[in-house]
Amino acid sequence: MGSDLLTLFLCGDVMLGRGVDQILPHPGDPELREGYLRDARAYVELAAARNGPVPCPAGFPWPWGEALEVLDDAAPAARVLNLETSITRYPGFAPEKEIHYRMNPANLPCLAAARPDVCVLANNHVLDFGRQGLADTLDVLAGAGLPTAGAGADQEAAQRPAVVPVADGGRILVFSFGMPSSGIPRAWAAGEGRSGVDFVAGPSPAAAGEITRRVRQLKRPGDLAVASVHWGANWGYHVSRDEAAFAHALLEGGVDVFHGHSSHHPRALEAYRGKLVIHGCGDFIDDYEGITGYEAYRDDLRLLFLVMVAPDTGRLHEVRIVALQAWRMRLRHASRQDSHWLQGLLDRIAAGFRPCLATEPEGTLVLRPSP
Repeated sequence: MGSDLLTLFLCGDVMLGRGVDQILPHPGDPELREGYLRDARAYVELAAARNGPVPCPAGFPWPWGEALEVLDDAAPAARVLNLETSITRYPGFAPEKEIHYRMNPANLPCLAAARPDVCVLANNHVLDFGRQGLADTLDVLAGAGLPTAGAGADQEAAQRPAVVPVADGGRILVFSFGMPSSGIPRAWAAGEGRSGVDFVAGPSPAAAGEITRRVRQLKRPGDLAVASVHWGANWGYHVSRDEAAFAHALLEGGVDVFHGHSSHHPRALEAYRGKLVIHGCGDFIDDYEGITGYEAYRDDLRLLFLVMVAPDTGRLHEVRIVALQAWRMRLRHASRQDSHWLQGLLDRIAAGFRPCLATEPEGTLVLRPSP
């Protein structure tokens, strides 16, 4: 495939439902069935009370804000995001869930504005409106030519990786699966003749062996394999021994990049045997701006990961992290002070890297593996 580095864009949860859906040109039904709030527009009001007025309607690109220019400048070979929203008008709230995310299909241009190459769907909100909501989501994304992984009409479809062609005949294979630690109900598992997500019961050696078997069956010379995993707690930096061992086993078994998500803030990163583990990317787009209680974690700061790897081996060269901030339900560049705070955090929670560097453009942080 040549010697040039390959760049992947990775981010955490992209939640375009609820309050975000309400500011877009075609807001859906705002009804909620939460104990906290009963109208999705209230999340917009909370954000406005915190940081200032939010345009209603906003243009489709609004939630992405300054991230779009960053992506255009970086020109990554693949853009991979965790789409944590059902795209449907179906009114049937999943009874086993307390929080439901739904975006009106007419607002799909908001997602398309980021030009994702892969939307991973094995998460704890894609069936918030049942299997009909999942079917609608899959149909809408397929109709728009937006590839998916991690959910499907049956187990075989849910386990099928998304394939992104790259130069010189190589491919990026994106495998998506999720675990109950992130809140995915076991009943959402896809099966023979049953739609759902690729559900993995836990970070066990047996599960790692099954996933790496699938990776080795499909991976060809010149391919890169990404494991995109929805797992872990919402808050806190602790990574369990079982979680670390699971991630390491996948890298040892043929995966090149481990893309973890579900936590509302970034969790640990590792450079392990020359390859990358992101245990949790943190949220990227959501309507949490006015919610209080976890300010110590700075969940208003959002990280855009540009992962540079050798295309022939998957070996990690560096991770460029662009620090953004949710402000008026839009992403803007973080301040120099906030970038400095993130730099200190990354030095504490990242393992196997040299000290984090701050570079231009402002707000860009760089992690390079230790020799």
